[in-house]
Amino acid sequence: MLVAADQAIAWRGPMAAGALTQMMDANWGPADTLVLDLPPGTGDVQLTMIQKYRPSGAVIVSTPQDLALIDARRAIDLFVKAGVPIIGLIENMAGYVCPSCGEISDPFGTGGAEAAAAELGLPFLGRIPLDIRVRVASDAGQPPAAGNGPEGVAFMGVADKVGDWIKGQG
Repeated sequence: MLVAADQAIAWRGPMAAGALTQMMDANWGPADTLVLDLPPGTGDVQLTMIQKYRPSGAVIVSTPQDLALIDARRAIDLFVKAGVPIIGLIENMAGYVCPSCGEISDPFGTGGAEAAAAELGLPFLGRIPLDIRVRVASDAGQPPAAGNGPEGVAFMGVADKVGDWIKGQG
């Protein structure tokens, strides 16, 4: 939304951190909770968030495969060392239901984030399926969680657990 859809956003770390600052300092009205989807990793955006805004908690999202979980563990370590509580882990792109035959396959594996959560003593918040309806709803600007299908149920299950954590902080 910052530039035309066909233009690259070639930002170095400080520029991305500046954009985060502008977004965080915006007038969000009477909102009591702000959820930000940060890029993966442990770079300038995460460091700016931690140092400047001290988030109440962090939700770590990872696909199930080992390589993605390495980055997720690094993010967990960064937030823990900074004193930011980890609300829990979400496994993204978990399970694909073939639209033709209904068979479920796991192209990225399954259970990796849940196993990591158990190993680290952190809550497992749920799985978000690899589902065309998530992509279609997102592209249309409609929250996938608003749907009544399995993808909506998955998102709402995660949202309920995060909401419970937030209520427990107050």
